[in-house]
Amino acid sequence: MSDVVTEAVAALNAKLSGGFDGTAKFDIEGEGSIIIDAHGARAGDDDADVTLMASTETFKAILDGEMNPTTAFMTGKLTVDGDMGQAMKLSSVLS
Repeated sequence: MSDVVTEAVAALNAKLSGGFDGTAKFDIEGEGSIIIDAHGARAGDDDADVTLMASTETFKAILDGEMNPTTAFMTGKLTVDGDMGQAMKLSSVLS
């Protein structure tokens, strides 16, 4: 597991105090994947309701609050595959 994924799991767990209703996967280019579900965040590549794909830089900017997830999506820096409703719920948790 890469340092980026390890740091991201810790940051996401801090933001997701009550877990997440559904399953989402963050696919970070060249680093690995993170699964977010009712138990919180963990490294993994399981199937999910929605998969969000971004570069390491974009993902870090979203986690640090420097980039809005919706803006990242609208500008093509974040791609979404699957349940858009779940992606929107996740976006509100991360903002």
